[in-house]
Amino acid sequence: MPVSPDSTTLRGDCANCFGLCCVALPFAKSADFAVNKSSGEPCRNLREDFRCGIHEKLRPSGFSGCTVYDCFGAGQQVSQVTFHGVSWREAPGTARQMYEVFPVMRQLHELLRYLTEALERDAARSVHGELRRALTRVEELTAGTPDALEKLNVAAVRAEVNPLLLKTSALVRATAGGKPKSRRGADLLGARLRGAKLRGADLRGALLIAADLSGADLSLADMIGADLRDTDLSGADLTGALFLTQPQLNAARGDAATRIPAGLERPGHWAG
Repeated sequence: MPVSPDSTTLRGDCANCFGLCCVALPFAKSADFAVNKSSGEPCRNLREDFRCGIHEKLRPSGFSGCTVYDCFGAGQQVSQVTFHGVSWREAPGTARQMYEVFPVMRQLHELLRYLTEALERDAARSVHGELRRALTRVEELTAGTPDALEKLNVAAVRAEVNPLLLKTSALVRATAGGKPKSRRGADLLGARLRGAKLRGADLRGALLIAADLSGADLSLADMIGADLRDTDLSGADLTGALFLTQPQLNAARGDAATRIPAGLERPGHWAG
């Protein structure tokens, strides 16, 4: 049966995953990762029980990149449903395909996350029917066989869903009043936007690395795909921000005065 889109299935559950993000995904030695690792190579910190040996001290250990990643529940779906609870250690012959399927499932679960949020927006009620049909379609895909998922054109699926997310965005942001600003895909790296009035703004895909958005009004802004690495959100208002995810918040800097949307958690490394 398809996965139900709730807070449990759309969040990573490491206890029911075979450490797939720690094996399937590559990373390069950088400010985010202390070492190089190839795709298919288990991270040196991965324990026999598939848990991280330094989970409580990832940032001071040089693995801050791990703290800003979320599979949106794809890990446990692939581990427990797609491959029926049999790990790559127990059945090495499945490893290659499991590693190929995992990023596909991750993209599908990300779409489920966005579609689920869109259905919770009253302002988008006029497209709820279309959104439900799209969600059902994506759910059905997540229940596919390993072969079907490996062959899936996930880019085409995203192209089908994106117009609905854009419609949702326009309907929700229209309730912000005035003429919402568009900064879609803008290069705002290091930009000084302290106290900026960006209520209802379109910030989809905006590059906001190390930008100063302290005290900014980002309520009802569309944040899908916005790069918030090291962005200063101290005192910013993100109430009702659209499609903002936990990994984006984890990548940013904030404080006790930062207002975040319901359902998201204040990152432990934030000040105050």
